[in-house]
Amino acid sequence: MKFASLRASCADVNRRLGSSGLVDMTFGNVSVYDPDAGCFAIKPSGVAYDALTDADIVILDLEGKVVDGKLRPSSDTPTHRRLFIEYGSRGVRSVVHTHSRHAVVFAQAGISIPCLGTTHADSFRGAVPTTRFLTDDEIRGEYEWETGNLIVETLSDRDPLECAAVLVRGHGPFAWGRDANDALEHALTLEIIAEMAWKTRMLCPEVQPIPNALLSKHFDRKHGPKAYYGQS
Repeated sequence: MKFASLRASCADVNRRLGSSGLVDMTFGNVSVYDPDAGCFAIKPSGVAYDALTDADIVILDLEGKVVDGKLRPSSDTPTHRRLFIEYGSRGVRSVVHTHSRHAVVFAQAGISIPCLGTTHADSFRGAVPTTRFLTDDEIRGEYEWETGNLIVETLSDRDPLECAAVLVRGHGPFAWGRDANDALEHALTLEIIAEMAWKTRMLCPEVQPIPNALLSKHFDRKHGPKAYYGQS
């Protein structure tokens, strides 16, 4: 079957998202991009994770046209599409959207997640930003597409693989990665560091971000050109 591998990868990571603890009900979705095919796969709207089959996955091109699949794609599809258009050439191959609870707390408060420790620095080079609110015109227009534009605007001066997540103000987190596993790991890590930052600030409201030298050391030893974390 055409797109069988892409469908299987997307279905697998969506099912794992469903059992990850990051989503309630069907509040989340994963997409996977294949640059050679010029298409991406995404979860269909409203389908329960434990009922999801490979055949349910919807395939679209970067113009937003459904090229394979019988179900309606996720309502967040235009946001995913916008991110692949912007970041696909920079190595982003999968996007994860959730409403994970601690990350949503920061998004609703309009507060970026500060880098308060090395757990954060191992995965994100600096604070994970929260966007501005969408304008009334943006909301009334192509809402989901404008959400993607807002994420791109917020990361305009940052490498999307060094800050592989953004909190959309009043909405929730989007994370991404070099493949589906990487994207899901970033979404999981984001929720962990959001909970840690919230609790740290409750214990010590005046806490400050860690020094840049410590931040760079931890990020680079895992992701830099001379990385030595893990196995080669």
